Amino acid sequence: MARKEFTYRGKTVEELRALSDQEVYALLPARARRRMLRGLSDTERKLLQAIKAGKGRIKTQCRDMVVLPSMIGATLLVHRGNRYDPVIIAEDMIGHRLGEFAPTRSSVRHSAPGIGATRSSASLSVK
Repeated sequence: MARKEFTYRGKTVEELRALSDQEVYALLPARARRRMLRGLSDTERKLLQAIKAGKGRIKTQCRDMVVLPSMIGATLLVHRGNRYDPVIIAEDMIGHRLGEFAPTRSSVRHSAPGIGATRSSASLSVK
């Protein structure tokens, strides 16, 4: 069975790339649209230029950058506080922020209670 072609708001990726910046911004959700209409910072402009230049893995700390159609296919190293996580930009990431794909907090992993734990945990069976 053939894979269904991705569309964003009824437009394919090729159609999105052919649109001007203002036309792409009009398709974004309200929060991302407002963010883009207020203008890009210098670091965000440099990031877009590096992506368009086709450089390899690009390190960035622009976690609040909105993913645009021109970024699809790029591999970015997004900073997460203590290291950079590789993020491959896919079609379904359009309109999201880069920081959403590089979490800064690790999930809590609980294990069995250890020595010196509270009395309530002493009633647990030891296997």
